Amino acid sequence: MPIHRRRGWELPASRLTPEAFALDRRRLLSGAVLGAGAIAAGGHALRDAFGQGRDPLVWWEAQAANDPTRDLYPATRMARYPLDRPITEAREAITYNNFYEFGSHKTVWQAAQRLELRPWTLRIDGMVAAERTVDIDTLIRRFPLEERTYRFRCVEAWAMAVPWTGFPLAELVRWAEPQAGAGYVVFQSFQDAKVAPGFRQSWYPWPYTDGLTIEEATNELTLMVTGIYGKPLPPQMGAPLRVITPWKYGFKQPKSIVRMTFTDRRPVSFWETLQPNEYGFWANVNPEVPHPRWSQAVERMLGTGERRPTQIWNGYGAFVAHLYEGLKGERLFA
Repeated sequence: MPIHRRRGWELPASRLTPEAFALDRRRLLSGAVLGAGAIAAGGHALRDAFGQGRDPLVWWEAQAANDPTRDLYPATRMARYPLDRPITEAREAITYNNFYEFGSHKTVWQAAQRLELRPWTLRIDGMVAAERTVDIDTLIRRFPLEERTYRFRCVEAWAMAVPWTGFPLAELVRWAEPQAGAGYVVFQSFQDAKVAPGFRQSWYPWPYTDGLTIEEATNELTLMVTGIYGKPLPPQMGAPLRVITPWKYGFKQPKSIVRMTFTDRRPVSFWETLQPNEYGFWANVNPEVPHPRWSQAVERMLGTGERRPTQIWNGYGAFVAHLYEGLKGERLFA
């Protein structure tokens, strides 16, 4: 009979702190009115209401109700991935975002509402058995969804802990049937200058691209994310499809993905192209390897401002450290 011995970093599920996501009675009532009107009028009404200063949680509730896959949420939480800290308040997580397509500041959540999430397709090409394009709702319903609580660490030294919903990227890789020589998966984000002002900044190497090795992509931690906090993803967090690799810095986790390409060549990512002395291909978390302009030894939690010591591999070394054995000379942590 197998005996499970809890690793040093694991905590029992009873120690998890649930997200404070309840709305007061007044907020609920206003959300019901907004939701009914917005759903009847369509996405433009949602964006108009959002731009008029509506509470982001209320607006998100209305948006989520209008999502074609809303019936799939919330998904079952996986006990295998417990946290060592409280879950970040939803309000903090959905209003403090990096999404350079919509601006270089952290309050892009308002501008990102211009992104149309339907129709949306994912193109799978390159070294695969057969190239294909799949509708996002067909894709999301193809794989069973699950919820995982992960730590998230930005290279800027801020952090959060959130419940992501999605499916293992390994399942999508198997479905894509990559050829034997394909060693990398390259992800490309959307590019539409009509909705995202960042594309007018020609010094950026658009579209946003990043990649993983096949071994990283099929690691059990790597998640193709479609939701958060028991709801479909909001646009500012990379809807309708993004990647999460919790042992890496956040810039390695592309948002609003429209294309996956399998290749035998290591890709040069968006930030590596722009600033290769600061951002490399691997970008694994390590407190002892500073960014050229700041220390990575301590992280700041969103919402509380609490400062915690950074953990190597962001605390997930038991799952991923073996992926990098024999890679001496590589900038694994930059």
